[in-house]
Amino acid sequence: MHIEPFSIDFPDSALDDLRYRLRNTRLAEPLPDQGWREGMDMDVLRGLIEHWSTAFDWRAREAELNRLPQFVAEIEGQRVHFIYQRGVGPDPMPLVLTHGWPGSFIEMQRIIALLADPASHGGDPADAFHVVVPSLPGYTFSAPFQQAGKGPYEVAGLWRTLMNGLGHERFGAQGGDLGAGVSTWLGLRFPDQVTGIHLNYIPGSYRPPLDETAAPQTEEESLFLQRAAQFGEAEGAYAHIQRTKPQSLAVGLNDSPAGLLAWMGEKVLAWCDTGADHRPAIEREWLLTNATLYWLTNCIGSSFRPYVEGSQRPLLFNSGERVTPPVGVAVFPKELPMPPRSWVQRGYNVTHWSAMPRGGHFAALEQPQLLAQDIRAFFRTLRQ
Repeated sequence: MHIEPFSIDFPDSALDDLRYRLRNTRLAEPLPDQGWREGMDMDVLRGLIEHWSTAFDWRAREAELNRLPQFVAEIEGQRVHFIYQRGVGPDPMPLVLTHGWPGSFIEMQRIIALLADPASHGGDPADAFHVVVPSLPGYTFSAPFQQAGKGPYEVAGLWRTLMNGLGHERFGAQGGDLGAGVSTWLGLRFPDQVTGIHLNYIPGSYRPPLDETAAPQTEEESLFLQRAAQFGEAEGAYAHIQRTKPQSLAVGLNDSPAGLLAWMGEKVLAWCDTGADHRPAIEREWLLTNATLYWLTNCIGSSFRPYVEGSQRPLLFNSGERVTPPVGVAVFPKELPMPPRSWVQRGYNVTHWSAMPRGGHFAALEQPQLLAQDIRAFFRTLRQ
């Protein structure tokens, strides 16, 4: 496995083109007082575009990201971008963190130091991790797969090879959203190498074995299935088009930064928690940094591929099939519909379950301290 250092450096011409497109945006005219009922609030979007095209300082964000130890590796012909922060402690545990959509590796930016150097952030140095944060194939600086039929299942194989190539034969895995699916596949495919798995989301395609030997569904499980169906009906259009007809959508979003921001920003702002002031927990600067990365790397189309491929190989567990490494789950109150513990335990070896006091879908970004504390607590019992 060949590894090289990496830094972000986009030309001024690309930034000039982005600003030109933003300043010449044609927004749709909403109905009076339409707000968020049918998608992105146009007044909110208009303000974001104004800031993005004038005051947003990409070079400052770029410099900040370049302070992270970034690398690219060639793994079986596949270019993989990743952060590798060595732990500070007596015996750091290797841990791979996987992001989701519509995020990127910068979802993990705030939690990396908390896990790699806990003593500098009020924690115990014995809880330190060697932290690896890869970019999913087709996201920002990781090359997309060049043929159909490769999705989260295959990503798990790449991550195993990456961790082994870094000298880590055994390692932990953590993730939410798509990262929860990749982490689950790591546990299913390579149970002897995965120390444990920590999740802050249960993959939407997960269905435990429910054959004639399974216990009947509890009332709590039935209510979860109802909530999930209601969410799919009211909010699931994005996922349906991204796994069925993504190419037409990608053309428009790849040509219009305003469209890209509306499509991704609606989900980011809707899925995060709010603070005491009722404002989104995710800051405007992060939202625009993430959108800029998607724009400058032309990756929105390839970011849809895990939806297409994941639908072809969903996490439908057969009778007797389980994730055998220990699993910890952190449940954040503003998360998308989450199953109860009894439902998860049908297919996962759940040994740790935490109800968190606040936070939404982007836990590592919204509540890095809370998530880091729970990750440390879960893996503490698994260290050798």
